[in-house]
Amino acid sequence: MFSYKWYLIILFASLAVSMALQLWLPFPIGLIVAISLFIALPLLFRAFFTNRASGGRSQSLGSGFFGMGGKPGGASVNYVCLVCNNRYKGGSCPRCGSKVKRADF
Repeated sequence: MFSYKWYLIILFASLAVSMALQLWLPFPIGLIVAISLFIALPLLFRAFFTNRASGGRSQSLGSGFFGMGGKPGGASVNYVCLVCNNRYKGGSCPRCGSKVKRADF
């Protein structure tokens, strides 16, 4: 994992560069460039640090909030019926027909 000290240094460096660009460029262009740089630079460095921490392996499956991966086998979510305690994979319980369920990872 990356150090928060480096992340804060990069964050404040991008803030300083953004402010300098706002002073040198005209108003609408400088503001757009400064905001995009202030957002993009920490994201790029975070991706660089995460790639370095993972040993350079590509993360093609993704592992974020909306990522496809997490488990390489592609395990599906099973549900457990709260009425009859049956484990199944669908919308409603095949045993009792109830839709009251909890996710079982």
